[in-house]
Amino acid sequence: MAIDFELTESTHEARAFYHALARDQMRPISRRYDDDEHARPQEWIDHYWGHVRGAAPRGGGRPGDGFVRTCIQAEELCWGDAGLYLRMPVSALGGAAVVATGTREQRDRFLGPFAGDGPPIWGAMAITEPAAGSDSAAIQTTARLDESTQEWILDGTKIFCTCGEGASQDPGGFVVVWATVDRDAGRAGIKSFVVPAGTPGMKLVGLEKKMGIRVSDTATLVFEGCRVPADHLLGSAEVKKRKADRGFKGAMATFDASRPIVAAMAIGVGQAALDLVREILEAQGMTLRHDAPPREQTAIERDVLEMEAELQAARLLTWRAAWMMNQGLANNLEASMAKAKAGRAVTHVTQKAVELLGPEGYSTRHLVEKWMRDAKINDIYEGTQQINQLIVARRVLDYPSSVLR
Repeated sequence: MAIDFELTESTHEARAFYHALARDQMRPISRRYDDDEHARPQEWIDHYWGHVRGAAPRGGGRPGDGFVRTCIQAEELCWGDAGLYLRMPVSALGGAAVVATGTREQRDRFLGPFAGDGPPIWGAMAITEPAAGSDSAAIQTTARLDESTQEWILDGTKIFCTCGEGASQDPGGFVVVWATVDRDAGRAGIKSFVVPAGTPGMKLVGLEKKMGIRVSDTATLVFEGCRVPADHLLGSAEVKKRKADRGFKGAMATFDASRPIVAAMAIGVGQAALDLVREILEAQGMTLRHDAPPREQTAIERDVLEMEAELQAARLLTWRAAWMMNQGLANNLEASMAKAKAGRAVTHVTQKAVELLGPEGYSTRHLVEKWMRDAKINDIYEGTQQINQLIVARRVLDYPSSVLR
């Protein structure tokens, strides 16, 4: 089946819509919320929830354009500000887990409020723990069923929860928590649970101070005797010790959907830095010669052309992974390839942009130093560079995790 990298007219329109939103609504407040870490960007939240949701052009696309368009939205809005993008009131990773693992009834119940007209709400996912980072199968948070009340009781600590403040505190929000119902069963014992905002026993104990994406509410959540109804477990409660069932596989499948989005976010930040470099070079009278032989190009021209190539390669990998997702094709390899490539590309491009602009790039006169700080997280969350390269190697070589670690 062929992949067509030409965007439809409606997707081009959506791209222009989100670019204008990034330029007009996000860029003007970007520096303020980078300086005032953890301040709630209420004007952006209200604008997105009240005026932007569902307002982008939709009709006329090819079947399967949907997820590609989602990635384009992420790229354009992160061109505006990656931290503000993460503070959009959306179901996010929590919603992805519900879609991947939950029943149709659970999807309608937990995700329905995001289509309503109430106040802004968020979804989040709680995976990482102080002693369990990249190895999600090593989590220690437990869930036990109280037979008398038919409630699951969660105990444990989760760190680095993106949107954790909004999802755990604001009415209508929810957090999807990974916990083990049977430690002896390993991965097969890991299940996902939906914990609504304000549930007794779920406590927000802190927000991370970060190098970049500083407006993003990256939270630490503690669960102490936190009770949720039995039907808040996503998927089956059965533990199949010989093979991880849909619970763990479904949770892992959320990364196949989220990694192309993170790759697109990275591309947006890198494109912002590249655009600024071009703008300043052009203002200084320099024209980039794409048709000149490398031996005739200046060092700056070669650097900028390399930056362009890196971002375009990452973009095409990302669109390929997104297209496969739309087609219902397994994209585990392609999602990790896109994430790994984009993480390295944005780190290189933003650092090179600061370098090429010299003191102006290093100062706060422009946003490029912020973009360099924002960039690095894309090489870390949703699976580090090393983890994604390991996944790619396993898929290419057809080695199981027990052989290639």
